[in-house]
Amino acid sequence: QVQLVESGGGLVQPGGSLRLSCTASGIIFRIYAMGWFRQAPGKEREFVAAISWSGDITNYADSVRGRFTISKDNAKNTVYLQMNTLKPEDTAVYYCNVHTTTGTFWGQGTQVTVSS
Repeated sequence: QVQLVESGGGLVQPGGSLRLSCTASGIIFRIYAMGWFRQAPGKEREFVAAISWSGDITNYADSVRGRFTISKDNAKNTVYLQMNTLKPEDTAVYYCNVHTTTGTFWGQGTQVTVSS
């Protein structure tokens, strides 16, 4: 079993920044990739960003490219999402996931609210 714990969400004004963290723990033999998704009220969950665990290959949704940066710390099994120039439309619950040899696992989510 793999557990994911996210942190770093909160309330921020438009144009502000937040940094999300997500740490994976439990029985992990190998991580292939970690990523972030988000779900706004009344909308489906959507992809935000992902990073491969070796090779540091990153991928971003068009809506966040150039504003968000995903990074990782392999030794800590932790992925980060630096979010800059936040917009009201970035308001959502942000979920972390991890792809491992034993499957894909999800965190409980952390709320990000962008509002003045």
